[in-house]
Amino acid sequence: MLAVVLALLIVPLAAGLTSAALPRTAARAITVLSGLACFALVLALIPAVAHRDLNYFGYLRVDAVSAIFLLATSFLYAAVALYSVGYLKQHEDLYARRFYAGLNLFAWAMLAAPLMSSLALLWIAVEVTTIISALLVAIEDTDGAAEAAWKYVLIASAGLSLALLATVFMYFAGSQVLGQHYNLAIQPLLAVGPRLPHTPVRLAFLLALLGYGTKVGLFPVHTWLPDAHSEAPTPVSALLSGSLLAVSFYAVLRFYQVAAATLGSGFPRDALLAFGVASLLLAALCVFGQRDIKRLLAYSSVEHMGILAIGVSFGAPVALAGVLLHVLAHAAAKGNAFMGAGVLRAKFGTKQISAIRGGLDLLPWSGPLFLLAVFALSALPPSGIFRSEFQIVAGGLDSGNYAAAAVLIIGVTVAFFGLSTAATSMLFTPARGTLARGEPSTWMVVPVVAGVAVLFVLGVHPPGELTGLIARAVTQLGVTR
Repeated sequence: MLAVVLALLIVPLAAGLTSAALPRTAARAITVLSGLACFALVLALIPAVAHRDLNYFGYLRVDAVSAIFLLATSFLYAAVALYSVGYLKQHEDLYARRFYAGLNLFAWAMLAAPLMSSLALLWIAVEVTTIISALLVAIEDTDGAAEAAWKYVLIASAGLSLALLATVFMYFAGSQVLGQHYNLAIQPLLAVGPRLPHTPVRLAFLLALLGYGTKVGLFPVHTWLPDAHSEAPTPVSALLSGSLLAVSFYAVLRFYQVAAATLGSGFPRDALLAFGVASLLLAALCVFGQRDIKRLLAYSSVEHMGILAIGVSFGAPVALAGVLLHVLAHAAAKGNAFMGAGVLRAKFGTKQISAIRGGLDLLPWSGPLFLLAVFALSALPPSGIFRSEFQIVAGGLDSGNYAAAAVLIIGVTVAFFGLSTAATSMLFTPARGTLARGEPSTWMVVPVVAGVAVLFVLGVHPPGELTGLIARAVTQLGVTR
C-alpha cells in the first residue's frame, strides 16, 4: 500500500509539472490519464483501509475518514479531466496548457490534504489549494474573474490565518502532555485527549471552525464562494464545490475529533449546529432570485455544507454515516450540476438563467442529465443524497434534536423549490431562436453519465466495501466522552 499512497502524491504532481511544458495535446492526455489513475489508486486503497489504518514515515496516514474524502476528490478529478477535453475546445488557444497544469496541481493538493498525519501539514496542504485555485479562478483574465479571485484570496487568507492560529493553540495544548517536540500528529492528540487542557482546545476548535469554515463556505464567511464559482472555468467550479469545500470540512472534522475527545461532545456539536443551521437557512433563501446559473449552484453548495455541519452536530452513528455518504454523493451530484451548467453555457453562450430556454429539447443528453443532477441535489429518491439526508434526519430524531431535524427538512424543501424553479425555466420553457439540436461535445456528456450511475448506486445499494469503510469511519469520528 505504500506504493499506492506515494503514487497518489506523485502522479498528479508530475502531471501538473509536465503539462505546463508539453504541447496541448500531450497535456490533455496526461491530465486524463492522471485523473483516471488517481481514482483507480484510491479504489485500490479501500479494501485495506476498511480494516486498518495505514501509517508511513510519520507524516502520511490513511484511515477510514480520510479515505472517504480521497474517494470523493479522486472521482471528481477523473470526471473533470474527461470533461475538460470537450470544454477546452473553445479555449485551447487561450490558456489550455496553464489550465491543465493548474488542474492537476489543484487535484494534487486536495489529494495530499487527507493524507497528512498532522494538523500542521494539513494546514499547509489546504493553504496550497488556496493559492492554486485562486490562479485557476482568474485564468480567463476578465475583470470579473480577477475581482472574484482577489476577493477569494483576501477572505480565504484571513480564514486560514485563523486556522493557523487554531493549529498553534492545539500545539500548545498538546505540548502540555506530549512535550514540546511532538509534530501535531492527530493520533497522539486523540490518545491523550482527556488529559489536554480545555481552554486552548476550545479556542483551537472555534478558530478552526471559523477559519477552515471560510473555505467550507459556512455562514457568515461564505461570501467569496458565489463569485469564485461563477467566474471560474466550469471544471474548476466543479472541483471547488464538490471537492475543495469537502476537503476543508475534513480539516474541521479533525479538530472536532480532538475537541470531542477533550471537552466531550456537547460544545463542538453545539458550535457546528449553529454554523450549519445558519448556512442552510441562508442558502435556502438565496437560491431564489439568482440570475446566474453558477451562482445558483454555488449557494446550493453552501446549503449542503450546512447539512454536513448539522449532521455531525447530531452525533448519532446513523447521522455520521449519512454525513460521510453525503460527502461522496454531493461530489457526484454537484460535479454533474456544474458540468451540466457548462454545457448549457456552451450551447446558449450565456450563464444568465433568463436567457437559457429549451434546454431539454436542444440538448438530448445534457438536458435530462442536468435535470437529474438538480433532482439529486434536492434529495429526491433514489439518489445518494436522498439516502444520506434521510440518514442524517434519522440521526437527528434518534438523538433527540427534533427542532434541528425539522429545520433541516424545511431548509432542504425550500432549496428544492428554488432549484426546481430555475431548472424548469431553463429546461422546459420553449426555446428562442434557431439553435440546432445536439451536444457541444461527447466528452462533456460521458463523465456526467458516470456521475449519475454513482448517485444511483449510492442511493440504492452502496457496495459492501464502501459500507464497511463508512462504518469504520463512524467509529473513528465517535471519539466522545
